[in-house]
Amino acid sequence: MPGRKPKIALVLGAGSARGFAHIGVLQVLNKNGIYPNIIVGSSMGAMVGGVYACGADLIMLEKMLDSIDTRSFFDVQVPRMGFVAGKKISTLLKLLTKNKNFADLNIKLQIVATDLLSSQTIVLDQGSIAEAIRASISIPGIFHPVKRDGMVLVDGAITDRLPVDVAIKHKADLVIAVDVTFTEEKEIEIRNVLDVIIHSLDLMQKNHFEASAENADFLLQPRLRCFSSSDFSKSSQIIELGRQAAQEQIKAITAAVHELSL
Repeated sequence: MPGRKPKIALVLGAGSARGFAHIGVLQVLNKNGIYPNIIVGSSMGAMVGGVYACGADLIMLEKMLDSIDTRSFFDVQVPRMGFVAGKKISTLLKLLTKNKNFADLNIKLQIVATDLLSSQTIVLDQGSIAEAIRASISIPGIFHPVKRDGMVLVDGAITDRLPVDVAIKHKADLVIAVDVTFTEEKEIEIRNVLDVIIHSLDLMQKNHFEASAENADFLLQPRLRCFSSSDFSKSSQIIELGRQAAQEQIKAITAAVHELSL
């Protein structure tokens, strides 16, 4: 008699360009027959997780990122609430998510953003996936915020960079978390305004991260010390480091899934 199928949650943390490593992690998990039932994403983790949940081919996604100039999607404007209007990135997100809504998905997707008005973490799980991702990646001062349901939504990293607790609330049997920010080997290099803002957010979130990460069954931390949050042109190298981090723990993860299935 076959055992039960465990509920697996994958938590993908914030990290801007460093978040491309999530793609490599997903590639290894899927190659080994591990498919999450729940995906929780913050900022770039929301983008990768959301696109994956919508059925994107991970190999094709890697090739696409390697071939396009991501700078072309930053429509710079005279700043009012952000230097980047976000219309071009919204168009890209609609394409990558196939313009799907949360109700169209076969797996549970939870996208974390921050409401500036209430100072609260907001979990988005209804309506347009592209709009939810757009809210979660809206770095304050860089992207124009997303106004939705009386809220002013910005980057999920402000209040929850690695939202493990969101996954736990769904009573997952196994929580796999991927952190691309707080690896001990991280080398801090401030090269531009994006690095300044991202590192400031990192400092504010470190204590919360440490408490949250302890609740994950597995914590994967790709060795990304040589890459900054603005290294969007180095997607292939970053994805490879995500694969390596997952490969190092895949035997233990597979064994844990097997044990839960008995």
